[in-house]
Amino acid sequence: MTISELSELKRVVDLYDAPDPSPPEKLVADFRRVLTNLGSAASSLTDALPRLQLYNLGNRLWKAVDKRANSAALALGPSARAAEAEVRQVAPELLLLAGFPVKAASFFLRAGQGWLDLGRVDLATACFDKATPLVSALATEDERRILLGLNLARARAASDAGDQSLAVALLGRSKSLASLASAPRKYTRSLAEGYLYVGEATLFAKPSDPAVVASMLLTEALDLFQKLPRPPKKKKLASPSPSSSEQKGRCLRYLALEHHKAKEHADVLFFIHASRDLIGEADEHPSMGFMALHAWLGTGNLAEAERELERLMANANASESLCVGAAEVYLASAGPEAARKVLVALVARCCAGVAAAAVRVVTRVVDCGIGSPGRARAIGELVSDERVVALFDGPANTSHRGAMHTLLWNCGFEHFNAKNYDICADLFETSMLYLSREEGSRVRRAQCLRVLAVCYLALQRLDRAHEFVNEADKVEHNAHCAFMKIKIHLQKNDEDEAIKQIKTMMGCIDFNPVFLMLTTHEAIACKAVRVAVASLTFLLGLYSAGKPMPEREVTVLRTLIELLRREQGTEDEILKYSRRAKLRMSDLGVEGFFGNGPVGARELNWFAGNSWNMGRRVAKEQKYDLSAEFFELAAEFFGGASNDEGDGNHPTLCKALIMSVTSMLKAEELNNSPLLDSDVKKGVEMLSRAGKLLPSIWPSGSVASDQAEANIFLFLHTFYSYQLLDRMDTSAHPQQLQLVKNFASSKACTPSHLLVLGKAASEGTPPNLLVAEFSLKASIKTALASHSPNYRVISAALRNLACLAGLQDLSGSKSDAVYGVYRQAYQIVVGLREGEYPCEEGQWLAVSAWNKSYLARRLNQASVGIKWMKMGLDLSRHVESMKKYIADMEQCLEYFQKMIHSEAGEHALLGKNPDEGSRQEGAPSTSMSGSMSQPVLV
Repeated sequence: MTISELSELKRVVDLYDAPDPSPPEKLVADFRRVLTNLGSAASSLTDALPRLQLYNLGNRLWKAVDKRANSAALALGPSARAAEAEVRQVAPELLLLAGFPVKAASFFLRAGQGWLDLGRVDLATACFDKATPLVSALATEDERRILLGLNLARARAASDAGDQSLAVALLGRSKSLASLASAPRKYTRSLAEGYLYVGEATLFAKPSDPAVVASMLLTEALDLFQKLPRPPKKKKLASPSPSSSEQKGRCLRYLALEHHKAKEHADVLFFIHASRDLIGEADEHPSMGFMALHAWLGTGNLAEAERELERLMANANASESLCVGAAEVYLASAGPEAARKVLVALVARCCAGVAAAAVRVVTRVVDCGIGSPGRARAIGELVSDERVVALFDGPANTSHRGAMHTLLWNCGFEHFNAKNYDICADLFETSMLYLSREEGSRVRRAQCLRVLAVCYLALQRLDRAHEFVNEADKVEHNAHCAFMKIKIHLQKNDEDEAIKQIKTMMGCIDFNPVFLMLTTHEAIACKAVRVAVASLTFLLGLYSAGKPMPEREVTVLRTLIELLRREQGTEDEILKYSRRAKLRMSDLGVEGFFGNGPVGARELNWFAGNSWNMGRRVAKEQKYDLSAEFFELAAEFFGGASNDEGDGNHPTLCKALIMSVTSMLKAEELNNSPLLDSDVKKGVEMLSRAGKLLPSIWPSGSVASDQAEANIFLFLHTFYSYQLLDRMDTSAHPQQLQLVKNFASSKACTPSHLLVLGKAASEGTPPNLLVAEFSLKASIKTALASHSPNYRVISAALRNLACLAGLQDLSGSKSDAVYGVYRQAYQIVVGLREGEYPCEEGQWLAVSAWNKSYLARRLNQASVGIKWMKMGLDLSRHVESMKKYIADMEQCLEYFQKMIHSEAGEHALLGKNPDEGSRQEGAPSTSMSGSMSQPVLV
């Protein structure tokens, strides 16, 4: 080692030990450089003088470091303290170079402890590792003392590094060294403190080795502290180090904490009692009372737990947060019934943050459950106490006041969801005590008032609900308040006031169409159909292109019509809104109005089906004007559906068109008011459209009811087409005949249908005789061709045909058509069982045939008269009710024939034809004298 190196070291030490020293951060690099140079020249240190100089410089540097560390005026930051520790470590390095290993080991021990205080376990361990080989347990007492300190310090470092197993092993080595020491009290205390330190670390940090248990280490520390002899009684001085009693109390506290974590309540109480016996209750740590409270609660002893809570509240050393926490734990078991007493104690105990403490206590009570009405009422009584409310006064407690309001609001909402409306009303009302009267709380206050109105509305206390909603309206006028008033009026069955409130609600600045939908739901629930209809009507007035609405227009219309259907006499209103739906369908298109896919199809089919059903309903009530329009609308809707679904709705569309024209003509007949030409034209067009769809109404199966219904509609189409054609000039007669012939050739044709068509044709103005004759003859022919002829239809057709034939004769026909009809009737009657042919119709045939002979006699047509008399007589023989007249009729006929023969002889003598004098244009070829009186049957 050169003189210059020693001089450089001395210079650096002088700078550090100067009265106005340089900052240690600047000197650290110099010390590192000097140590590096000295380390490379360590082999040349053979002379005693350089070694002595190094020793002196090392001691001087160590003392300077201690002096700086003990200076009260020195306030060092973290980097400066680390630099001081690094400078401190230079001193043992110099002593080690100087050849003083024991002294160097002692300094390395203290330097490593400095690093531990700074949290640098790695650097501390490096110091301890350098010092340990320098001393031996078998050497002097000083070396054993140093080695014991090293083991204890290494145990602390290992514990801080998380290696509890190494720490326990080092403590075991230290225990054997302490037993060899000449002053066991001092070493035993250090060893006990080491066990306490590692036990505490193990307690709060779970070790990786399960064999390391905190209770074993703490028990060992307690045993070591108990082995310490009592110190001699001296004057009590202020000592920075704790007494053995305090350390034993600390061990007992940590042992109680370990059992507290394991919820071993009896062991917790055991160690707490031991601690109190040792140091007394006055000097115990506040956490002991907290653990005692937990333990007593764990054993179910509420009385002892309450005493522990009172003791903790009286402990001046207990922090306010600990007292509040203890109160929360106690109330979790004691329930809200004890909350008032605990809260009053907290108010007396806590000087600052009492509002926050109150919030925490109430929160704990709520967390324990408020489902029962009793607990909820207890909370309400607790927080409504004037003393508790007063705790939240002042701007400093604004946040706590808001927290209490929110807590009570949430409690009320929980009971609101459970439908405990009386309880939640109390809680909501209590929560308003924690709302300020400032402008910022106006919205929240109005909300509370509205919710209270809802609660009392649910309780059917309508007057009380009305009071609260009026107060809310004063605080904040909006649509919510108007809606609440509507609900109250609905509950009171005051529909007029409810409708007025709807208008008021629509004038509010925050009005939204959603409120009208809600009003509709409420009205429907209260069975106030008139209010629901008014609400939907107002809603319909808000629809416009591009305006977002809460519900689709088609849904509103459907709901409105459905509601109107529940009321009597609303057919006109239903028709009006059905027309609107049809108009909107025309404006927006089928998909644009009803929607796409299956949903739109269902909506469209609903309107079509409703129009159809309404048409049938009003038709039964003979309101044919409305029925015609409903069926026309149904046709329009079914037509729209057909565009989307192929031919699925064609049968119903065809029927709706036919029924609309049917109702139109029925209305004309009922009201006795002729149709306008435009209506006739529209009816013809509708039936023409229906005619194209007629094939679609035939059922695919062989169900008799479906077949019969199809037959009826085909007949109705033919019948009313004929009727409308009849409104035109006579040029339509060929069309009518062809129409009837087409129907007669169809499968739907029945004798009854043909009979009706024949009667209609014969009664027309003017009558269409060709159609009438064809229809009646076809009716008779069709009926006779069936397996079971309907003689009532046949008889009616014969009567009408007979009248029609008589009409033709009187109009100038030369044919004996009437007699042909009677002859056909006679052929039908012959061979029938008694009563099979309608008696009244058979009697009419016989009487009318007999009476026609009277007309022939008056016209001097003798042969014609005899012919009709014989026809009447022949028919009478087959009519049960006429048999009583047969004898008189036969006698009359015989007399009449004799008289004709005598007159014929007289004429032969004169050379004249018997009927010559009576032949006239258009009369039969035979004549009959008028000298005979003939009876007329009536």
